[in-house]
Order: sequence, then C-alpha cells, then structure tokens
Amino acid sequence: MARELSAYHREVAATNRATILDAATGLFLESGYDRTSLARVAASAGVSRATLFKQFPTKAELFEATVLAAGGSPDSEPADPPDGDFHAGLVTLGLAYVELLTRPRMVGLMRTVIAESARFPELRERTFDFGTLPVLAALRRYLRAEHVDDTDVAAPQFLGMIASAVFWPRLMHGTWSITEEETLRTVDEAALTIVARHAPTGARESPCGACDNGTS
Repeated sequence: MARELSAYHREVAATNRATILDAATGLFLESGYDRTSLARVAASAGVSRATLFKQFPTKAELFEATVLAAGGSPDSEPADPPDGDFHAGLVTLGLAYVELLTRPRMVGLMRTVIAESARFPELRERTFDFGTLPVLAALRRYLRAEHVDDTDVAAPQFLGMIASAVFWPRLMHGTWSITEEETLRTVDEAALTIVARHAPTGARESPCGACDNGTS
C-alpha cells in the first residue's frame, strides 16, 4: 500500500508541478511540440528528469496538462451568476468564457494542438478534458441548477456560439480583433438563444440585452 505523502512533500510536489508546467508552456510555444523534449523541460524548470517523469511520464501527457493549466489558473474561477435571472447568469458565465478563450497562452497552445497533432499520434489520441476547466464546470452546474433538461446539448451550443465569433477567427488570423461591444453582443445573443431554446417555461421572459439599444 502506497504511503500517503506528508503536507510538506505535497507542497513540494505542487510547486514542482507548477514550475514544470510554466517551463513546458514556454517551450511548447517557442519551439513547438516536436522540438520540445522532456529533457529540455526538466532543464528549463530546474528539476531532475526523475522528478518530471514522476508527474508526466510522456510528452503528450505533459502537453495536455499545459493546455488545461492555461485555462485553469487559480484566478479563473468565474463570478457567481446572479440568482433569479437565467439570461443574466448565462451572460456572466459567457463573459468568463471569453476571458478564457482570449488568453494569449491558450490561443497559442491550441494553435500547436491543431498544427502538430496530425504528425504525432500520441498527441492526437489524448483526451483533453476541457470540462474540468473552472468556467466550463461552473456552466454545467448552473444549467443543472436552472433545471435545463439536457446540459450536454445546451452547454456546447452556448459555448460554440461564443467561440465561433470570439475564438476561431483569432486562432486562424493573428491580426484579427473584435471590439468589446461586439463581444458583449455575441454573448448576449448566445444567452438569449439558450433561454429561448432550453430554459424552463417560467424563465423565458428574461429581458433582451439588445433592447437597451433601442432594437426589438
């Protein structure tokens, strides 16, 4: 039976993990997946290869961890959605998702996934569990709390409407940009669509954010 680590050793392991992930992220973004070796990551992080291999036995596992870490930093917990207003709650979580998508490291790492995965089966076959990211987990909890019947349908629909306007054009065109007003409208329209399609009947009278601008 494995002996449980002491609080000190758990803290050392957590510190090493954070240092390794930071070093790995920088190397993956600078050199790509192919030219980033575990040995280079260990040297850059200032840890032994044994320490790195204990936490990340393969480069594919390390790369997956860097992607998830880029979207799961301690300050990435979204604000609590307001009670009693399904539309406003969705907007709160939608804006938190925008913040996640527009982080420089997240965009760069996703470019690496797309560019490199075709050549590296071990990377292509990894399962990136994005559902563990705080904002995505919070969205699923919120949809369940609002008694949405099929969160597995509603959540991807909501996130997809936002990503199609905020993330994918940025990923494909490095100089592309979207204004704050356009971003707010994108999130508002996505929220209104989810309210109309998935909200319980009594919650479908949420106000239209665009109506404030004099439109109907």
